Amino acid sequence: MALRMWASSTANALRISCASKAHLSPAFSLSRCFSSVLDGLKYASSHEWVKHEGPVATIGITDHAQDHLGEVVFVELPEPGGSVSQGSSFGAVESVKATSDINSPISGEVVEVNSKLTESPGLINKSPYEDGWMIKLKPSNPSELESLMGSKEYTKFCEEEDAAH
Repeated sequence: MALRMWASSTANALRISCASKAHLSPAFSLSRCFSSVLDGLKYASSHEWVKHEGPVATIGITDHAQDHLGEVVFVELPEPGGSVSQGSSFGAVESVKATSDINSPISGEVVEVNSKLTESPGLINKSPYEDGWMIKLKPSNPSELESLMGSKEYTKFCEEEDAAH
């Protein structure tokens, strides 16, 4: 993990970018050599993603966020039935480096929580967009999705943020 972070920081400092890899699924676009951004999701500037399908929206943290956090060792999530507001904290992720709040990219009622994360918080590191999802919401204001970034905007945002650090 330390080598990966060093390589990522070095690549960013040298402004090395990765060409698209033919062996990767077309659903992936690379924001950096080591973090992926999925097309079809919406992204918040606080590094959470949301996938809206029918009446439910699934939320988690991005590959970029988990990469910067390091090994996730504990996850605190809300109870189903509670409500969250756009931009407000709904839980926390504790890693070997730090504890970070998780903010909701949209408002809504929590209809499901990923209980697998209690026993295996490392799923966030291994599979941030699939097995490492955190909560599912019934959105109360679906138009809030319009204020979020698409994959290209989020990729650019991460590149600019990393270059500034």
